[in-house]
Amino acid sequence: MEETQDTIGFAQVIDRGCGIDIHKSVLVSTVRGKGIKTETRSHDTFTESIKALRDWLKSLGITHVAMESTGVYWKPVYNIPEKEFEIVLVNARHLKNIPGDKTDKKDSMRIAKLLLAGLLKGSFIPPKPVREMRDLTRYKRRVIEQIASEKNRIHKFLEDANIKLSTVVSSMSGATATKIIDAMIEGEGNAETLAKLRHGKMKATEHELISALTGNLTDHHKFMLKMVKKSIKDKELLISELNKQIDSKLKENEMVLDAGLLSTIPGVDKEAAAYILSEIGNDMERFPNEQHLASWAGLSPGNNESAGKKKSSRTTHGDKWLKSMVVQCAWAATRTKNTYLRGKYDSLVGRRGKKRALVAVGHKIVIAAYFILKNKEPYKDLGGDFLEKKNRDKQIRRHLRQLRDLGVDVSQYAA
Repeated sequence: MEETQDTIGFAQVIDRGCGIDIHKSVLVSTVRGKGIKTETRSHDTFTESIKALRDWLKSLGITHVAMESTGVYWKPVYNIPEKEFEIVLVNARHLKNIPGDKTDKKDSMRIAKLLLAGLLKGSFIPPKPVREMRDLTRYKRRVIEQIASEKNRIHKFLEDANIKLSTVVSSMSGATATKIIDAMIEGEGNAETLAKLRHGKMKATEHELISALTGNLTDHHKFMLKMVKKSIKDKELLISELNKQIDSKLKENEMVLDAGLLSTIPGVDKEAAAYILSEIGNDMERFPNEQHLASWAGLSPGNNESAGKKKSSRTTHGDKWLKSMVVQCAWAATRTKNTYLRGKYDSLVGRRGKKRALVAVGHKIVIAAYFILKNKEPYKDLGGDFLEKKNRDKQIRRHLRQLRDLGVDVSQYAA
């Protein structure tokens, strides 16, 4: 049966396509298009079945395949026929079905119908080398979070033993705290002996430290502290191995130069540059423009207007991994001196607050990263006074208005 505009309900822009409804253990596929009969088949999710599905689609001359990004279950389906068809991976948020009268078969038919009409917007899927790097950097982030959790457990066990070390040291990971905790694990329980391990520049006095270390540390607490410290050490070794593999992937994929260029952005170090590359890759042709990239990262304000009134413009949904790293870089950029990013933060923080100002600076970092990777050029800073010079006239009028409000005659200056 040959499909026409009347049968699919829309103007057809793709000749032959397939829509796949993906689940953990079953794939429901519907093919439709010109010169072929609309047909639906089910396959399990084992490799042999996916290859059989691929061969079936090739025999029908299918050119496009659309599927919903369901958890991690789309990845095996994507990997096997990746080079055979143009695959459109659709965000589940963009593919909501009308409630009621829902089956897997109808879902796959609806996906195929929308695909032929060109109404599906595909998600950005980077090349395989970049996806492998993404696995490494994301796992590294998780391990770092686990280390932070383990350090919190050390604080918990010390508090349980009535030891208030955290109240007298600036960091529980510092040199003094580490020496004291290690000595406790080895069996030292005398507060005066432990207090002698203090660093000379420590703010707390020796007497305050003795008071903080006087508690009820039992053998159970010592054992738990030992286990937590061992866990932290193991995870630190794991991070070291991940760093080596990430560096190897950067060299293997010829992205070392790109990482170096990205690290010229204030607040972006070598590690952050690797994170950014693992999320967006180094081929900016995949994004229509810099604003599209910023929106994809979830760093652009949303559009919500009705009846001529603008409502909430909170940032859009995007890549949460990239967004969190870029905002972290933005926070580091605000600690720099005489830079454009610091000037941008200072200009916004007073009236928009810290969080919104950081997101705005993160937006600027993503825009800069786009042009750096596209043009293969280092970051060129506009200077910390760029915005002040740009808004000089506005500032003069604002200050004159403030002087008038204070009762100052500014007529001689207004001219």
